[in-house]
Amino acid sequence: MTTSDGTERLLQIVWDWLRHQSFLRSPLFPVFFSLTVYLSCCLPYIILDLLCSRLTLVRRFKIQPQSEVTWAKAWRCWCRILHNHVCFILPLSVAHGHWRPVFSPTLAPEMLTVFKDVLACLLLFDTQYFLWHLLHHKVPWLYHSFHKEHHLYTATFSLTTENTGVWEMLSLSFFATLNPLLLGCHPLTEMLFFVTNMYLSVEAHSGYEFPWSPHRVVPFGLYGGAQHHDLHHLKFKVNYAPYFTHWDRLLGTLQGTQRKSRTLKR
Repeated sequence: MTTSDGTERLLQIVWDWLRHQSFLRSPLFPVFFSLTVYLSCCLPYIILDLLCSRLTLVRRFKIQPQSEVTWAKAWRCWCRILHNHVCFILPLSVAHGHWRPVFSPTLAPEMLTVFKDVLACLLLFDTQYFLWHLLHHKVPWLYHSFHKEHHLYTATFSLTTENTGVWEMLSLSFFATLNPLLLGCHPLTEMLFFVTNMYLSVEAHSGYEFPWSPHRVVPFGLYGGAQHHDLHHLKFKVNYAPYFTHWDRLLGTLQGTQRKSRTLKR
């Protein structure tokens, strides 16, 4: 059996297990899944934030080492996140469940198809968010009415990822939900896109820069990552794209991140 065959078999085993679980059809599942994935992605960075003030080894990887994540900041973000999910995501999930029943094909998608579809969804989301983000920074009324809440902190940490107003949360959730439908993705691919999208979003807001960070894996500076987004929260008028750098490069809003490189060298 080749590696490819083994991967395909693993995907099929995972999908066979998932499609026989009754909780997937529950209107509570999208909220539970969203919060579970989000908190799972945040947890490693929350632990790092707790250790940062005690361990120099951790602090040297922090993009803004002078900033401190307090319990008050974390609690404020958590209350906002929980409020948005319970008051808005939950009722919308119930409505969505009636409008679009769960589709469970027998066969799992092929691994290459999963990779291509997840990448296509990420690129489409990146474009949608870039345009949305740019508009909300260029139009003062939109910024102050809807986007300012997300810029409450100039030094981001993992829980600030979803520290947003209702309009922003619903807009971005709509894009993330719509894209797999537009591209005709398999339900398993849709779930994997959500997990990937959430991880990359949390990583971009984590406030940490590691040798294994995603932007170091993607060649030619095509991916921004945490440094890229940290500069956006510091300077507001640069680096509008959430993940990739091509739109900022084309529109002249890309700013490099040499600052952290110098910090690491010290």
